[in-house]
Amino acid sequence: MRRKDRKMDKEFGADIIDKSKYGILSMIDADKISYGVPLSIVKDKNTLYFHSAKEGRKASILKRSPNVSVVFVGDVKVPENFTKEELDEFAQDESKAAVFISSVFTTEYESAIVTGKVVLVDDEGEKVNAMRLICDKYASSKMDYFDIAIKAGLNKVDVYKIEIENITAKRKKYDKNGVEMKYGRME
Repeated sequence: MRRKDRKMDKEFGADIIDKSKYGILSMIDADKISYGVPLSIVKDKNTLYFHSAKEGRKASILKRSPNVSVVFVGDVKVPENFTKEELDEFAQDESKAAVFISSVFTTEYESAIVTGKVVLVDDEGEKVNAMRLICDKYASSKMDYFDIAIKAGLNKVDVYKIEIENITAKRKKYDKNGVEMKYGRME
């Protein structure tokens, strides 16, 4: 990671995974062409789970090459570090252009990247548990109907898991005074 001052710990990365709406699974196909796909992913301790159609490009790649990375993005926003009056003042003084680049035309963000190996889940109990976790994360208000849905649909999908080998996390965030919080500093 080039910007060590924005590096966050593994627990921060795990929190990003839990709150992210999706993760981007990145793979390399047999022709050495990269392929990324957004997925509904859930974390259970040190394991990520996702489901997939039984056939298709993703399923074919995962059969041949289990090494993957998954990117998760948390909160992203343009910070409001200055008032309009302050921005107008900066605009009148070209020597303050660096302020525009570093503090105005920027984004606050948080992200996590996981690397690991994909494994097709064969155990039916683990598949059901994984699907329960996924459905609870993405459709928690419908969990009263989970049992009937899983009975009808479990044999129509594959479930994969990724044992997390490594998590890296990064963040750019400003405090209430407009100062970037570096080196893992929290409020």
